[in-house]
Amino acid sequence: MTAAPTTSVLSAPVDLNHPGHYVHWGVVQISVTNLVVICLMVVVFVAALLLPFPARAA
Repeated sequence: MTAAPTTSVLSAPVDLNHPGHYVHWGVVQISVTNLVVICLMVVVFVAALLLPFPARAA
């Protein structure tokens, strides 16, 4: 049986039928995906602190 055209379009771009990848630090265990998301949030937060606000037009 073949997949309908809408099913193939809406399917995940990555094969999700395998175990996830995890990072272990002693008792701490976190998935690589969640670690990447947390790192990106920290980068955006630091950029928001360091980048200057645009000057007001007088």
